[in-house]
Amino acid sequence: MMMWKDSGVPADSFYEARSESAEGPKSKFKIKAGKTLSARRWHAAFSPDGHLDIASVLSRIQRGGVHPSIRGEVWEFLLGCFDPKSTFEEREQQREHRRVQYARWKDLCQALDSHVGSGRIITAPVITEDGQPIQDPLVLLEANPDQSKGQANGGSEAEPYLDKQVIEWKLTLHQIGLDVLRTDRTLVFYEKKENLSKLWDILAVYAWIDKDVGYCQGMSDLCSPLIILLEDEADAFWCFERLMRKLRGNFRCTERSVGVENQLQSLASITQVLDPKLHQHLETLGGGDYLFAVRMFMVLFRRELSFGDSLYLWEMMWALEYYPDMFAMYEEPELLTEKNDVSKGKVKSIRQFGKFERENLKNGTKTSEAPLPITVFLVASVLKEKSARLIQEARGLDDVVKAKK
Repeated sequence: MMMWKDSGVPADSFYEARSESAEGPKSKFKIKAGKTLSARRWHAAFSPDGHLDIASVLSRIQRGGVHPSIRGEVWEFLLGCFDPKSTFEEREQQREHRRVQYARWKDLCQALDSHVGSGRIITAPVITEDGQPIQDPLVLLEANPDQSKGQANGGSEAEPYLDKQVIEWKLTLHQIGLDVLRTDRTLVFYEKKENLSKLWDILAVYAWIDKDVGYCQGMSDLCSPLIILLEDEADAFWCFERLMRKLRGNFRCTERSVGVENQLQSLASITQVLDPKLHQHLETLGGGDYLFAVRMFMVLFRRELSFGDSLYLWEMMWALEYYPDMFAMYEEPELLTEKNDVSKGKVKSIRQFGKFERENLKNGTKTSEAPLPITVFLVASVLKEKSARLIQEARGLDDVVKAKK
């Protein structure tokens, strides 16, 4: 394991990059002893039976992030996979139950399409929009690049009947494949085909169980770090499922609106107050709708920051927004409502909330409309920081996108 240095260790140094991949954002965040949450401090936050003192680690994460050696297990708590009040034994039971559930879903998906769980990734559609199998050998060969031409010719399975939901799902599988092959290809981790297949399988299963949203571009960027941090495929899937609980609204798009429309409107209002000149300049360039910022909201700065720095930003945001009843809200919403009705007037220790969430509680936003996500303020701060350069150099929206990096 890499030794800590007083000057700090670059966040990206824990994630090996391919030698030829010199391009892309450079790491700025450094992991520092005494500032970053260490394995020793993390393990010390648990009682003998496994109860986690979440308050004792939130402030450290908010200031200095999480050491990569424990990042996966810490994220399981930050994303609401586990209740800090649970014991080691209870969490092991929950983990096993979830792994069984994921295996069932994956088996179901494999029954619908044999590519799932096969180690293969398809990059071309294997059925038509009306559910008929595609017989073109060249298309089948593209969908199954590891098979010979002769094998590919017989690779399409006869489908006597497919309902609309199955057809829609199967039509997304090749798009997932195309996106997976483009995701984090600068990392040595994805030189192994089994890791690419794991990412594809998780996204395919998620697209089946979340039929309202399915799969959208950008989800592979969100899921990829979880594959790297959590060795077990089912554990990574459940972390992704919890992350999507936070973000799935961003992917709800129609012909008339995008899922992040409210956030874009809030960003415009904030920028107009913070920096009227910049707002006016953006409107002059045709960017008054702030659609140039959609990507930052959708994939949480994955394209603007280096891989390691984006992970630090994510965990910082999740720690700031942490809500102690998150697990119960996901697992037992009815019980949580009953509990709140019975215990009105009893407030949890304010230290169990992230700093951003504490401010929301103080301002009373929990009892009125939902507060703005912290990402809105982060994007606004990026624009504010780049304001002078944007006003001076940006002559089109493409210049705005480039300047944000």
